Amino acid sequence: MVIPLPTDETIAAIATAISPGQGGIAVVRISGPKALSIGKNIVYIAGKKPAWSSHTVLYGHVMNEENNERIDEVLVLIMKAPRSFTGEDIVEIHCHGGLIAVQRVLERVLAHPEVRRAMPGEFSQRAVLNGRIDITQAEAINELIGARSKKAAQLAMASLDGGIQRRINALRETLIDQLSELEARVDFEDELPPLNDSEILNELLKVRSDLLQLVEDAKRGAIVHQGLRVALIGCPNVGKSSLLNRLSRRERAIVTNLPGTTRDLLESEIILEGVPITLIDTAGIRATNDEIEKLGIARSQEALTSADIVIMVFDLSIGWQKRDKELLNQIPPEIPFLLIGNKADLQDKSGLPKRNQNIETKQAYVSVSAKTGEGEEALASSLLKICGAYDTQGIQLALNTRQRDLASNAASALDRLKEVSTQKLPWDFWTIDLREAIQILGEITGNEITETLLDRIFSRFCIGK
Repeated sequence: MVIPLPTDETIAAIATAISPGQGGIAVVRISGPKALSIGKNIVYIAGKKPAWSSHTVLYGHVMNEENNERIDEVLVLIMKAPRSFTGEDIVEIHCHGGLIAVQRVLERVLAHPEVRRAMPGEFSQRAVLNGRIDITQAEAINELIGARSKKAAQLAMASLDGGIQRRINALRETLIDQLSELEARVDFEDELPPLNDSEILNELLKVRSDLLQLVEDAKRGAIVHQGLRVALIGCPNVGKSSLLNRLSRRERAIVTNLPGTTRDLLESEIILEGVPITLIDTAGIRATNDEIEKLGIARSQEALTSADIVIMVFDLSIGWQKRDKELLNQIPPEIPFLLIGNKADLQDKSGLPKRNQNIETKQAYVSVSAKTGEGEEALASSLLKICGAYDTQGIQLALNTRQRDLASNAASALDRLKEVSTQKLPWDFWTIDLREAIQILGEITGNEITETLLDRIFSRFCIGK
């Protein structure tokens, strides 16, 4: 899909989430040169004809043109160019939420011959191309809307306030200054004082170091934006579902004393220290002749290999068993895991000897009781430590995946200058990698903008952004 560059077309879409029985209001946004005339055509406002002045709110009804039926009672917000989100004339129709009313209003808008349905991200794309926001801010809007935790929203707001743009622009300006100096020497070296190549290289490598720090922050901050998938595995009846319910603070899973109760994957999302974590309760892995249970176990094994972190649960009341060891060995070596001994309450009451010295691993375990909550804080702390969540606390800016990859590429271009310097090559060889780094950083901020870049970024947005 290719999103066209702004034209004289007028576009419209629902700009709010819609769901049956949810949301008191919904917003239909119209942007483009015909926005006002379309609004005037479909919204009836009783009394004296209003002026439809910019930044005013009008009350009226969306009317069915064929039978003069009132489709919905609405408020109309008018924002004339350039003082609008897209930089174009915008009319927003605030109607009732849910599904039917807002869809009928949108249908009435799209029935007008001078408007078409907006494509994904097209409102934000026009805002960028009309100079209302830059690309990093447009991406931040998308991230803010999709934020699953307070920390993710804070990082998105830092980008929306222009933090990434300012940081990258400052580094890019430093490179441009150095490129100007080098190019002057290429053309007029005999007429200008000589440059110290070591000083130039140190200045460029300092920019590289700053870029690599942004890349590292982005890697650590990715878990805040993307979250983690944590698989709960264990032999049947060790208390995985009870532990899921305890961590989720609600009864998400059915719990019985019968082994094999969980037949399919069950997911529940929690937030720990600003990190969204999706807990996946799996079927107990064991040999069985039950065909349905076999399917559940197969899915459990798939979840085991695709999870970011594995929590393996064993039964403290009976101690570490051979089957626990066999299951532990199935965890892929590249996936970090946390060992949890559940049913600590039963162990204490029964007076059973501690048999956990039989655990044939150096991995420490956390003793918990899903029933009483004992050890829950230690479990959460250990999980956060394993996933690196504590490393995200001091991050103020976090590049997204696209920006991080470009920053890494720019740093690599600057790194190649070390070899150029070592070989004592002429200044025009320096400018090759320097220009590449400048161009790459321009892609992050939109200084180097192409239709392909726009398509790649905005096609990932939902319609209405």
